[in-house]
Amino acid sequence: MAREDRTTHYREGSLTLGGTVMLGTGVMIGAGIFALTGQMAQMTGALFPLAFLAAAVVVGFSAYSYIKISNAYPSAGGIGMYLHKAYGNRLPTAFNALLMYFSMVIAQSFLARTFGSYTMQLFGGDESGRMVPILGVSLILAAFLINLLGNRMIQGVASFIGILKIAGILIFGVVGVWIADSISVDFSSPGETGTLGNFLGATALGILAFKGFTTITNSGSEVQDPHRNVGRAIVISIVACVVIYTLVGFAVASNLSLAEIIETQNYSLAAAARPALGDYGVWFTVALAMMATAGGILASIFAVSRMLAMLTEMKLVPHRHFGMPGSIQKHTLVYTVVLGLILTAFFDLSRIAALGIVFYLIMDIAIHWGVIRYLRADVKAQAWVPIVAIVLDLLVLGGFVWVKLNTDPLVIGVAVVTMIVIAVAEQVFLKKSPESALSKDDEYHNHHHQ
Repeated sequence: MAREDRTTHYREGSLTLGGTVMLGTGVMIGAGIFALTGQMAQMTGALFPLAFLAAAVVVGFSAYSYIKISNAYPSAGGIGMYLHKAYGNRLPTAFNALLMYFSMVIAQSFLARTFGSYTMQLFGGDESGRMVPILGVSLILAAFLINLLGNRMIQGVASFIGILKIAGILIFGVVGVWIADSISVDFSSPGETGTLGNFLGATALGILAFKGFTTITNSGSEVQDPHRNVGRAIVISIVACVVIYTLVGFAVASNLSLAEIIETQNYSLAAAARPALGDYGVWFTVALAMMATAGGILASIFAVSRMLAMLTEMKLVPHRHFGMPGSIQKHTLVYTVVLGLILTAFFDLSRIAALGIVFYLIMDIAIHWGVIRYLRADVKAQAWVPIVAIVLDLLVLGGFVWVKLNTDPLVIGVAVVTMIVIAVAEQVFLKKSPESALSKDDEYHNHHHQ
């Protein structure tokens, strides 16, 4: 078979600014709002709407580094390429890029199970516990098939779902607040859950609701006028999500008691719709959640397989074709989907989210450190912004790990063991493959940054 057939082809200028924003908000709004509201309430009590706002502040500082690098080096590899610019062909690049990869695959599984939890509300819940993973697995397979159809199809479907979803969630938030007896969130008695550690832990979960902005960086070289539009798309997506999350947080808190929010944590928006709007409200919310999670998975699989393909072409991760035809990106799409299916089938929502946030925050710190240490002059960045971002990341990561060590230490154990395995396996691979020399890389850079 010709060597050419294996290369990954990127179509420059195939994504508009609007399409890019839809891809970003598609991933962000999918996970955050539907599944995290209840988990954050469980962690920090009535303060959960404030934890969303705190997460937005952390992400605002974080986004600075990504915007600066993407303006300087727009690339379809997104985070993989950013890490490579900072750390070169070394272990930090491969290790952190794989953390990002796994955190995004985890986010897909999180979305898939959320889809299942909401869908089952139409049938009175999932008593057996089997239908949620089955529905989640089916959704990932459907998204896989659409991803095989190419860019235009993905952008079209994601944009269509994105517009319906954002309009629907805004309607939910406005009507929820409008119908509520009072827009009062009782901050006076947060109790045990009101401690600082718990608030920081809930803020870390809230960051999962915003981290979808990083998928915009993965579409870099395919965005029209990428040096300006990638940064713009990131800012627009984050601002849109802050508005939407705040509105929905208050709508849920105004219609359900704290105990009810926690009890219905995997489908709290549907539960909040019931007292306000009856069965019609529940159906409307479930339809919204199904669209939101489906759109999120679609956009996420697109971005994640893209990043793994670039790492493979940079000779930073091992790759086997296993007899599959087609380009490397088609293969990485298959690996991504298989991994997502396994996680969706066997892990519950809160554990999936916990793994994802630990991996993501560690990778995020590595990006900021790379900017401060290696890229500051090249990307014209001020040092103080990434320094603040690192401090905030460490604060929320510390709070989150502390909460989990007290409530579910196994998850932190799994996260640590997984990171050690990734680091050791990558170190062995990089030592054994001297052909990941920079010559091919430079050729690759030149090819993509003409």
